Amino acid sequence: MIELHPHDMAHGGEAVARSDGKAHFVAGAMPGEVVVGTVIEDKGSWARVALVEVREPAEGRRDAPCPHADLCGGCQWQFADESIQRDWKRTTIIGQLEHLGRVASPLVHPTIDTGHQLAYRNRMDFHIVDGKPALYRARSNDLVPLSTCLLLAPPLQEVFDRLGDLGGVSRLTLRCGIRTNDTVALIEGETPDDVESWGVPVIHVDGTSLRTVIGDPVLSEIVDDVRFEIPPEGFFQNNTYGAETLVSLVRDILEVTEEETLLDGYCGIGLFGATVGRDAHRVIGMDSSPRAIKYARRNMAAAGVDAHMRTGSMTRDIESFDEYWDVAVVDPPRKGLGERGVAAVTSAMPRTIAYVSCDPASFARDTRLLAESGYSFIEATPVDMFPQTFHVEIVGRFDRALLGDDEGSDE
Repeated sequence: MIELHPHDMAHGGEAVARSDGKAHFVAGAMPGEVVVGTVIEDKGSWARVALVEVREPAEGRRDAPCPHADLCGGCQWQFADESIQRDWKRTTIIGQLEHLGRVASPLVHPTIDTGHQLAYRNRMDFHIVDGKPALYRARSNDLVPLSTCLLLAPPLQEVFDRLGDLGGVSRLTLRCGIRTNDTVALIEGETPDDVESWGVPVIHVDGTSLRTVIGDPVLSEIVDDVRFEIPPEGFFQNNTYGAETLVSLVRDILEVTEEETLLDGYCGIGLFGATVGRDAHRVIGMDSSPRAIKYARRNMAAAGVDAHMRTGSMTRDIESFDEYWDVAVVDPPRKGLGERGVAAVTSAMPRTIAYVSCDPASFARDTRLLAESGYSFIEATPVDMFPQTFHVEIVGRFDRALLGDDEGSDE
């Protein structure tokens, strides 16, 4: 057993305490506490500790609202008030920008509260154990069967409550449009006998093959007064309230004019192009998924946006566009842009880039790469897209640095 005094939160959601010159990472602990735990992993320069007792709790510690919180790894921070969770997310981003991004005193605004701390997820993916929906235990391959999940948006909670024995099902995905109430269920494995009692369209998934079992599966969502058609198995932001916040932030950063062309990089089904792009002269967008681009074209047309959407890799195929872009929004996968992605986005030298990221570390690394490509970090705003977890969405602004020839001359 070891007594520790955590002083910070690490990227990854654990509290950090130093003892005998070694960093100890303790899940479930808070800075300012006195805790006792057992070392479960020792890597020499650092160790991971299982929390046994909180001897002196910090202000803001609370009882977790979910009965599965101690076992289920779906939420990591239910033991802390949401305002404290948001502070941790902001300080994590600041630390990553200083350390990996090499930005001194970065301007990171307070984390935005989207107004929904529970019941916010419009999509939830479950494994099935003993006929029940299950999620992984934290840092484990063990699955925890669930009797409830407090993150489910109300339409999904209604379906969850109607689920019977799921024996024979291997995976279950529940999805809805919070603004439209469209709801669908996707299953892998055997189809339950009582599936009709779920009261929603059901799709059977076998690899890449989709087969409708019951109903007419339609999935749509409304963001910024634009109705988006969403492929039942495709990507869309899992928090509709958060998606609305992202759109607002990107619009404020770019201030697109009707003479400008907007690049929507890693565009998916066109969330930013079909909303922020309504202010632009034209939108060009790229995504590696042909199905996403198919839906992006529909959504752009429905929003009245003049758009040229292409299937391709941002790092390999960006030169296939025969036009330049004045501003850009990018929303890459968790791994970020990387050197080739930064080179692609900056190749047209847009005046401003809005960078949407779900990972503080890759965002910070790309901040350094963007600086090397002539783009100054201006500010970042965290969005609490995933309350009760350490996950956070970031919207950063990068402006093209003035070249020496552009400064101080009217000639």
